[in-house]
Amino acid sequence: MKLVNLSIVAAATCLFATSAHALKSEDRTVKGNYQVEYTKVPGAVNSIGEMFTEGEVYGRLRSNMFWWDWDNENATVQDNNMWGAGGSLVYKTGYFHGFGATAGFYGTVPMHNDNTLGSGVTNYGKAGKDTYHTRSDGTEGAMGNFAEAYLEYKNGKSNVKVGRQGIDSMMLATNDTKMIPNTFEAAVIENKDIPDTSIRAGYIMSQKLRDHQTFHSLIAFAKYSANDDSGAHKGLTAANIRSRGAGDVDPEMILLTVQNTSVPNLKLNGEYVGLNGFFNTAIAEANYKIKLGDAWTLTPGIRYLRQMDDGAGRIGGASLAGTVTAANAASKGYTAGDNVDGSIIMARLVAANGPLELSAGYSKVSDDADIIAPWRGFPTGGYTRSMAQVDWIANTKNWAVKAVYDFGKAGLVPGLKVAADYENMNFDDAKSATSGFTDRDIFHVDAWQTFKALPNTEFKLRFATIDADPATAGGVDYNSYNEYRFEINYLF
Repeated sequence: MKLVNLSIVAAATCLFATSAHALKSEDRTVKGNYQVEYTKVPGAVNSIGEMFTEGEVYGRLRSNMFWWDWDNENATVQDNNMWGAGGSLVYKTGYFHGFGATAGFYGTVPMHNDNTLGSGVTNYGKAGKDTYHTRSDGTEGAMGNFAEAYLEYKNGKSNVKVGRQGIDSMMLATNDTKMIPNTFEAAVIENKDIPDTSIRAGYIMSQKLRDHQTFHSLIAFAKYSANDDSGAHKGLTAANIRSRGAGDVDPEMILLTVQNTSVPNLKLNGEYVGLNGFFNTAIAEANYKIKLGDAWTLTPGIRYLRQMDDGAGRIGGASLAGTVTAANAASKGYTAGDNVDGSIIMARLVAANGPLELSAGYSKVSDDADIIAPWRGFPTGGYTRSMAQVDWIANTKNWAVKAVYDFGKAGLVPGLKVAADYENMNFDDAKSATSGFTDRDIFHVDAWQTFKALPNTEFKLRFATIDADPATAGGVDYNSYNEYRFEINYLF
């Protein structure tokens, strides 16, 4: 059956193989993760009035479809499909003495409402729920909000943004692969005065997940109303925070990032994320590009992440499941149930030659605590993580290979780009009953296509097949499934 599914994906990819070009409008480029890069923005103006009359509006229409085919079904796992349609309007003012502003309204509408069965409290859509707003009873609703609304100040090589905005780092991400981006209420300053160095500092107060209407706590877990993303720590509920911790349900985050490229071919990155009373995370990364002849390059990279407990372990326990405590840690496979100290070591090799890029990556999570990362930046991203997977559970070993080929750049099929990856996740069997994560193999492919006859329009097909072990020895496998996604984007 899985071979048949792969054949279907291959055939669908071939259907896209017609004359095309890249999705680039005169003022924007859409990245592979569907974040928008603005290549043309309003410039300096001479008055406050001109800030608005010389501003620009950027429009986008989207359609996003999902299908899930589970190997086995039960009360909480059901085959389903989802479809959302929507878009965004983003307005940017001109800059008067360096001051400007941006406001972005995003909306999406579910195109059907048949994914909720039984009592109406279980939504079977997995990641597809982000195509609409999920209500507390599990039903689907339309969503519209100002996910972006910030003031900006530019002065030389410094930039300051205050308000609702996307933030992208190793631990935080806009991650706009659905309908509405993940954004934050924050004050962020970036400076590039030091040669070959970019330094950024952020004071972050709240977050709005992709399927949520309102901004909420960065860390407190609550289904449908607070941080309920796939990487959320379910033990860090408001009740637990108040009774076991300092009582601050809405802690602010300090974000510090630095990048340096002063050594030729060497890129160094550092990041710090701190939530007082919960935990601190520090990350160091290095990538060095080596030329192999006239065509090939080889880039070895290494990343080390260290998570340091500052109260989160006592509040919610060592596992993202929220069920591990000091009293039951040994029986659930954890060394210390009330501490979230942990780390990940990652390494990769990336070989590139024109339109072709090949990579192999490995990650090993220490046998301590699960890594807490509910802000859509993935700790193992770029090394091992595949689509919709959480591979930073304690004592997990992962390896992955990936190939990307740009048929347009190669002069073969204009506008077609295909990426495929395979990941093997080796979870700690002693923790599987607690975490729900089990050993698995994942194959995932993306295909992007644009057509010359349809300017500013892109089609994207995604497929993944997951072959996973049951959660308990001898149990039924409710973890294996096939997933299909199809998205259309139009810029205007």
